[in-house]
Amino acid sequence: MTRQPGTVQPPGVVPARVRAGVGDEARRLLHRDGAVILTGHENTADALVVAAAHLLGHRLRELYPHRVRTSRDAGPVHLHADSFDVVVDVGGVPHRRRDPDEDHVLVQCGRPAPAGGDSFALDAHAFVDGLTATDPEMLDFLTGTDVDLYGSWAGLRGLPATPRVGRHVEYTRTGRRIVRRTDGAAPIHRDPDGEQVHALLTRLRDAVHGAEAALPRFPLAEGDILVLDNYRCWHGRDAHSGERTVRILTLRSADAR
Repeated sequence: MTRQPGTVQPPGVVPARVRAGVGDEARRLLHRDGAVILTGHENTADALVVAAAHLLGHRLRELYPHRVRTSRDAGPVHLHADSFDVVVDVGGVPHRRRDPDEDHVLVQCGRPAPAGGDSFALDAHAFVDGLTATDPEMLDFLTGTDVDLYGSWAGLRGLPATPRVGRHVEYTRTGRRIVRRTDGAAPIHRDPDGEQVHALLTRLRDAVHGAEAALPRFPLAEGDILVLDNYRCWHGRDAHSGERTVRILTLRSADAR
């Protein structure tokens, strides 16, 4: 890929591929790159759970219900980190179905698209570090301003009525850095700086979308499982024709917030 004069190359990630059962190597690559592709698993929902257990072992703490996503002749999915805040009542007992602090996501290709649909990923830690030189105002916003993380989705059934307030860049108690990216973020209700916050959220969205074209692409074959450090890597996919199906499993490990 040719870098244009005066531009900054976005920190793209091309995950290494590791055969199923080679847990130590997969863990090493996930730690090094923030992402890895596991090959050779069965094309089933159970394979996601098995892969998560092999990869994280005793550090695995909580799995959330796996999701199936089928898209047909669809547009692109922009760079994002998976997170949501959904608690449901099952027989009078509250159950958490999604968590704002999911720290890993596994995406299995159930059916690749006939054309298009390649994946891409970005090292969000490197992206934020680069803002020191390219956009210090944005860096100050991401590290120093509270937002309502899911405020744009208020009113969705199951979403808690209490706003989830946080910053795009935070740290766990053990020092692990979280870099969030969601289209649900909105200014906190009646924030006196709400107009500026909205403008910076729009600017962040435009910067992230603008970086996507220069990122390297990688395909997922049927059964492949893309594993991401959800605190470090944002991911997306290209538009595609025909039908494409993926299974998604999010989880929390012992290292999560």
